Amino acid sequence: MEVKGTAVKSISSYVKLNYDTRYKEWFDNLDKDTQKIMMGPILPTDWYDVEKATVKPTVTMGKLFFYGDTEKAAWESGRYSAEIALKGIYKFFVKASSPSFIISRASRVFSTYYRPCSLSTASTSNNSLQLHLESNGIDKTCVVTQARIAGWIERALEISGCDNVEITFPESMTRGDRKTIFDIKW
Repeated sequence: MEVKGTAVKSISSYVKLNYDTRYKEWFDNLDKDTQKIMMGPILPTDWYDVEKATVKPTVTMGKLFFYGDTEKAAWESGRYSAEIALKGIYKFFVKASSPSFIISRASRVFSTYYRPCSLSTASTSNNSLQLHLESNGIDKTCVVTQARIAGWIERALEISGCDNVEITFPESMTRGDRKTIFDIKW
């Protein structure tokens, strides 16, 4: 599976912003292939191996900054990625649109950030939404990608004005299911 450079760049940026004094420690704990990617230049439009470019640096973040909690590290870096992506004119657009519309629209552009996979809207209501993630290229045991996407969705909904966002996974490829279902309520 591959990920767009925009997502990769946000991981390094997140560490610099939140753990600046430990950035070198984080970087030094990455394997050589991941270090090479992080040294850049990371081009926003280029495709990178998801394992080397997002999973490994996030696992290292989890070990160093989140007491070993890789899922929390992924969730927080996903939230940060949404914050970066939805600033300026986009932030106004997000606040002016309904939460369901924002996440439904985001699911359409999802394939421009990860390949091969798709994220589709399965159902919507006034305060809930269900998304289905399907991929034959995702590592079935990788909670990093799932948590990163969920963190992004959570922060996007908060930016749009939602409170008490809750995301659960009734089905998950990380548990061997055919797809991951993001059950989202606010």
